[in-house]
Amino acid sequence: MTRRTIVVTGAASGIGAAICKALTREGARVIAVDRNPVAEVEESLQADLTRPEEVAALIKALPEGLDGLANSAGLPPTAAAEAVLRVNLIGLKQLTLGLIPKLAEGASIVNLASLAGVGWPEHLPQVRRTLALQPDDNVANFCAQEGLNQPGGRSYFLSKEALIVWTLQNRWTWRSRNITMNCVSPGPVDTPILKDFVATLGARVEEDMRVMDRPGRAEDIAPVVCFLLSDAAKWLRGTNIEADGGMNRHILSQQHQL
Repeated sequence: MTRRTIVVTGAASGIGAAICKALTREGARVIAVDRNPVAEVEESLQADLTRPEEVAALIKALPEGLDGLANSAGLPPTAAAEAVLRVNLIGLKQLTLGLIPKLAEGASIVNLASLAGVGWPEHLPQVRRTLALQPDDNVANFCAQEGLNQPGGRSYFLSKEALIVWTLQNRWTWRSRNITMNCVSPGPVDTPILKDFVATLGARVEEDMRVMDRPGRAEDIAPVVCFLLSDAAKWLRGTNIEADGGMNRHILSQQHQL
């Protein structure tokens, strides 16, 4: 990673902060992005991904020749549905697509998805409708039409399902420039927002953590992201790495009675 310039969103805490630390240890130049101030980094910019105008300003402010983008910013299911979709998907897409002209040849894009996105094949019509959303669309109206504002709404799950699908769709989009896109799907991770998942999903999260033996740690996820940002992963395109303590394999085994 020496001399490579990597942008990391959601860098103020949790997985994003761990990614910044891991990249810095490997000699990368890290540009940390968050809506809150980011401590212990040499370069940082503030932007709120729920606001298209701030994303546009961020794109303008970032330098040319970027070697990687780690889209780690995310809101939990306790947040308002519109904000969840804007941060976890719409703002992420706006930033990523806006930065394509500023990415160097051979750059890597890594999206932080989630075990929550495992059900995307069963929800493709809704996923496709969600992926069609643009930053200037009436996202609040979309959430109302899709029933995402109701208690137990699918906004978080939908955002991660759509992110996995979007990553898959873009497996070869920029291959003429050798720019790759992959994603990582953590299971429950012990970060400041874990309590939000427990509050929303309750017994489901607690059962997942019991099966896993322990919740994940940000330090479990950061090395996987660093690998996907490195030249060692250039043959991986559109891949979703399940860094979840085996939970995805557990779900698959149960589905097929293995």
